[in-house]
Amino acid sequence: MKEETIKYLLDEEAHAFKGWDFSYLKGRWINEELPWNYNYFVKKYLKASDNILDMGTGGGELLLSFNHPYDKTSVTEAYEPNIKLCLEKLAPMGIKVYPIKQDDILINVKDNYYDIVLNHHESFLESEVKRVLKEGGLFITQQVGAYNNNDLATFFDENHQIQFPKMTLDKTVERLENEGFEIIYKDEYFPKIKFMDLGAIAYFAKIIEWEFINFSVKDSIEKFEVLEKMLNEKGYIESTEHRFMIIARKIDNKE
Repeated sequence: MKEETIKYLLDEEAHAFKGWDFSYLKGRWINEELPWNYNYFVKKYLKASDNILDMGTGGGELLLSFNHPYDKTSVTEAYEPNIKLCLEKLAPMGIKVYPIKQDDILINVKDNYYDIVLNHHESFLESEVKRVLKEGGLFITQQVGAYNNNDLATFFDENHQIQFPKMTLDKTVERLENEGFEIIYKDEYFPKIKFMDLGAIAYFAKIIEWEFINFSVKDSIEKFEVLEKMLNEKGYIESTEHRFMIIARKIDNKE
């Protein structure tokens, strides 16, 4: 591999430390659409009178797109920079912000209060979701599944191990049903993702460190040489993602 190509890959890897912003890959990757639409389902079930909780809201970008009354909206966030952003941006609007230490432990969030709990790619405990929902309340979640990018991660590391084996549709449905939820909707899909240049892969793999464990360009030069040949032949490098969607209703109040 040419020295300038290696330098380019190292620069892309270093760029990944600057933050969680996939807009950097715009035009450099293609994501296959899912057979469902998370936003559609939220808007379908959301009523203006509902008290809602958005778990792991980030900066509230997706949440605000639903135009829900601010005084009936609450959010949780565990990542310190995002907590600061929520307190500066969302709290002045009248949105209740719950800073938490752990994504799935909803410290100080009210019991039996919310009509809908939203969760887009955030970890959760079924018991905690149940605790904060009203009787008959809905849990609407889209999740990144256990096998996300397993093929590409295994290409870089033949000893790669799935880190979250319980994150599949069937296992999550079983946990929710055991916790006293009725499943209204469920689906699972393995969309393809295509990277159009090697640098996009270096950037992506460095950020997604729980999938590409201990990844470094320096230790992967031979792998990138193989990918370079594939890219020249096909015009892209493909990986397989894993997504599932669940809508569940709380149907009992057992402890």
